Amino acid sequence: MSFADIFGTAPDGSWRAPGRVNLIGEHTDYNDGVVLPIALPVEVVVHASARADGRIAVSSVGHDAVIEFAIDELAPHSVDGWAAYPAGAVWVLRESGYPIGGANLLFDSDVPTGAGLSSSAALLCATFVALLGLAEVEVEPAEVARLAQRAENQYVGAPVGLMDQTASMCCTAGHALAFDIRSGSLDQIPFDPSADGLTLLVVDVKAPHRHADGEYAARRQSCERAAAQLGVPALRSVSVDELDAALAKLDDEVDRRRVRHVVTEIKRTEDAIALMKAGRLRDVGPLFNASHASLRDDFEITVPELDVAVDTALAAGAVGARMTGGGFGGCIIALTASDEADAVLSAIEKAFAEKGFAAPSALAATPSDGASRIN
Repeated sequence: MSFADIFGTAPDGSWRAPGRVNLIGEHTDYNDGVVLPIALPVEVVVHASARADGRIAVSSVGHDAVIEFAIDELAPHSVDGWAAYPAGAVWVLRESGYPIGGANLLFDSDVPTGAGLSSSAALLCATFVALLGLAEVEVEPAEVARLAQRAENQYVGAPVGLMDQTASMCCTAGHALAFDIRSGSLDQIPFDPSADGLTLLVVDVKAPHRHADGEYAARRQSCERAAAQLGVPALRSVSVDELDAALAKLDDEVDRRRVRHVVTEIKRTEDAIALMKAGRLRDVGPLFNASHASLRDDFEITVPELDVAVDTALAAGAVGARMTGGGFGGCIIALTASDEADAVLSAIEKAFAEKGFAAPSALAATPSDGASRIN
């Protein structure tokens, strides 16, 4: 059904926000590190119209149901399911003093859910830019990202970091976004694989996220425990040159492995940024490979589907490959020669069939723009 079919009027405008994939810098964000995401050419679109009764009505394409709530009655967790995300955006805007009125919102999305490509951040950011657009209020993209993080933390109840929302709001086409969590600095790094005859494949391995929430919390606690024992505010404060001495001070072998991953991953991310600035994208491949090995062996967050996909991509000629995202399922990325991308994907599909895994899906990741108005 169309917007007019559902709400009885034409929309006042349409806004969009993309999903993201992180090139490198995994589990460094809550350690005050550096991340390097790109916005993907998949997005959440919201068609919106203003209404004058202080109520919000939301629906999604393909589902005729309309969920409606009053702005002044919102409280954390008062709306359940997927509608909690737009409700959280409304609640944060109200709590932050923005002059937000009622609205009708119809959502459409081609961001895969459950693949670790930040469909929830895209949903939130699309809601924020639509509501702010209807109110004709201008807010800096980085501030919208912080508002979106607050909505997910305080309203939805998910303890997420700031990378996903910042990528969805602040990325630009043809670039990766070097986001320094400690300083808050954003640096647009040229990233155009096609100019180097390369393709960045994002392969969803379709593995169920096994124990992801509890294991994520355990990794974070391990990092925080180690930082406290080392007497530093976060593991970002430990350099690679200081790593051996730092590891010797830790009592727990598991904590040592977690620290080794974080410290070396931050260095790999910094090295990748330097190589990309120098126009040496192919040389980033070995850093991808080392990142995956570290996530597999030291951080222990891969699953067989992720490992098979990475190993197969490399055996088929990929320049570099690694799991991306929180782990325990989700996606890998593989940097391949463009004329070999189909062969790499075919090899992964064949390997998955032989292992009895679910068939993977893939997209070629073109670095895209962050959130914007469409019309």
